[in-house]
Amino acid sequence: MTPILKKEFTAFFASPIAYLVVGVFLVINGLFLWIFKDDFNILNAGFADLNNFFYLAPWVFLFLIPAITMKSFADEFNSGTIEILKTRPITNWQIVLGKFLASLLLVVVALLPTLTYVYTVYQLGNPIGNLDFGSSIGSYIGLLLLAGTYTAVGLFTSTLSKNQIVAFILSVFITFFLYFGFDAFANLVGNQNISKFGINEHFKSISRGVIDTRDIVYFASLTAFFLFITKTQLDE
Repeated sequence: MTPILKKEFTAFFASPIAYLVVGVFLVINGLFLWIFKDDFNILNAGFADLNNFFYLAPWVFLFLIPAITMKSFADEFNSGTIEILKTRPITNWQIVLGKFLASLLLVVVALLPTLTYVYTVYQLGNPIGNLDFGSSIGSYIGLLLLAGTYTAVGLFTSTLSKNQIVAFILSVFITFFLYFGFDAFANLVGNQNISKFGINEHFKSISRGVIDTRDIVYFASLTAFFLFITKTQLDE
């Protein structure tokens, strides 16, 4: 698994992908949070917190993570290198996990510079330091869990087609449905219990700063499910 992880992660930085992903993520968040005079602007909010960032980031991930994962297997199938990969002394699980961890690690790299937002908001507080660290830590943990699920979905859709664009569109559709679809359906039928099946409900729960094992199990189960069906696709 480690050789696959190193190969995939190095390949991201050997091409413009990593720089585009990190750059686009930071630029979009930076513009909405600090430059544009909109509802997301922290400076115009009147109070110092990072809630706007943690609301915006999952929607940005909705497009950026599929862009990271769309070529993971689609490119292997298209070029025929998947057959060469399978002849090496590694299992399909190791291939899947290696690619999964490499993609997730790139997301972590994109998130690291946003820690400067924490320091900035910390300094902007009145008094200085008036920041809910519990909520911020919980939200970052929620983003990592959410990114893991998005990445697993992206890897799965990448096994469904040799076309990277098709894999990207399928990944965006599935992750959008998992994040927002259950909320929309719950509002449509007037039964809010349905929203508990969606990612958004569990992400908001963790963002409150209380790490509930039910939320951890939800994200872990969803991620494991998509990794399993990805591995199943490789076995065929």
